[in-house]
Amino acid sequence: IQISDNWPGYSLDLFTYPQHYYGDLEYVLIPHGIIVDRTEQLAKDIMQDIGDNDIVVLCVLKGGYKFCADLVEHIKNLSRNSERFISMKVDFVRLKSYHNDQSMQDMQIMGGDDLSKLTGKVSFLCFLLILFVMFCKDIVGTGRTMKVLLNNIEKYKPKMLKVASLLVKRTSQPDGYRPDYYGFEIPDLFVVGYALDYNEHFRDLN
Repeated sequence: IQISDNWPGYSLDLFTYPQHYYGDLEYVLIPHGIIVDRTEQLAKDIMQDIGDNDIVVLCVLKGGYKFCADLVEHIKNLSRNSERFISMKVDFVRLKSYHNDQSMQDMQIMGGDDLSKLTGKVSFLCFLLILFVMFCKDIVGTGRTMKVLLNNIEKYKPKMLKVASLLVKRTSQPDGYRPDYYGFEIPDLFVVGYALDYNEHFRDLN
């Protein structure tokens, strides 16, 4: 689903949100209900593609935890109501590439169990945003964060490796990374909420 550059969004007056955020937000880009509906559709697409394979879900913290949790829950519900049951294991890693809204020179990968367990498995990476949270215009679309993580995982030779992302930011760069599954293509905006933050604030917005 593409959200156009001239989309005005929804007025904040239509929503309830914490009073301590008054004055900090401009508008609602994607309401929570639409996020839930789109995530369910992504789960259906994933179910169709993975066949009878069990999967390992690797959630990228912190910004990806809400999307990952909702996506996994939808896959579980679809699996319960189908003729085949999909077994899932979930693990977590954290990538640190930003301080405030500025890109850091070096990428850090933290956490995660022994990634050699991914050998021969069907693996999904759950990102909330390409480049985790890509706020800086100078690196939008480079896929630097994704490439570092994928290079680290691919050396364990998973049977299949797919990437799911709720959001992709529109960029003029032709070599921008595209995930296998994504919910919304959005303008190059600074977005918060649904676990996306600015200095740990705003994660609690839907």
